[in-house]
Amino acid sequence: MNRTHNWLVKCKKAHKNTKKQAIFGIVQGGLYKDLREESAKFVNQLNFPGNAIGGLSVGESKGEMQKMIEATVPHLDENKPRYLMGVGTPEDLLECVDRGIDMFDCVHPTRIARHGTFWTLDGRENLKNKKFELDKNPLQPKCQCETCKTYSRSYIRHLITEQEILGLKLITVHNLHFLLELMSKIQTNIEKGTFKKFKNSFLKKFLKNASLPRGRNPKKNS
Repeated sequence: MNRTHNWLVKCKKAHKNTKKQAIFGIVQGGLYKDLREESAKFVNQLNFPGNAIGGLSVGESKGEMQKMIEATVPHLDENKPRYLMGVGTPEDLLECVDRGIDMFDCVHPTRIARHGTFWTLDGRENLKNKKFELDKNPLQPKCQCETCKTYSRSYIRHLITEQEILGLKLITVHNLHFLLELMSKIQTNIEKGTFKKFKNSFLKKFLKNASLPRGRNPKKNS
C-alpha cells in the first residue's frame, strides 16, 4: 500500500497535461479494513479529479469485496467519481452502485462472449447449448442492440460451433449493450428515488431465487 502511495505522489508531480487528461488515485489495502481506510484517506487528500478502488475482484468472495467497498467509500469525496476497477457482472454493478460506486471497467462481457455466453434479463445463457440450435429468436427479446436486431440465436450458435470469430463479436456487442442499458436504468431509477426497488426486482429475476446481500442506499449522483 505504501509503495502505491509513493508512486501516486510521484505521478502527481510528473503529470503536466491536467487540462486534457484526468488521473485518478487508486485505493489499495487488500482485505484489511484499516488499510483500506488509511489508503482512502491518503488518496482522497491528494485531490485528484476522481478516485479509484483497486485490488478487488481478484479471487475474494463477493461479501469480502462489498465489505472493503463499504470501508472505503465513506472516505472518498462524494462529489468526485468513485471508480471500481475490474468489476463488471450485472449483479456486481447493482450491489456496488448501492454502496456508492459510480464507474466500472471490466473484460468480463467480452471474456464470457468468447465462450458463447450472453446475458438476458433472466440470467446467463450459453449458445453452445443444443436447445439454441434451431432457435430463431434474438439473444434477448426486445433488445435494441445491432446483434439482436439482425441475427438469431441459431445463426450465432452456428458461427460459434464453426469457430467463426464473427460469432464472438456479435455476442460481445450484445453483452456490452446489456451493461450500458443496465447502467442507464440504474441512473434513471436513482434520479427517481426508486433504485432500491429496481435493484431488488432486477436481481430477483436475473439470479432467480439466489440469496441477495443487503446494500445501502446510493447517493443521489451515483
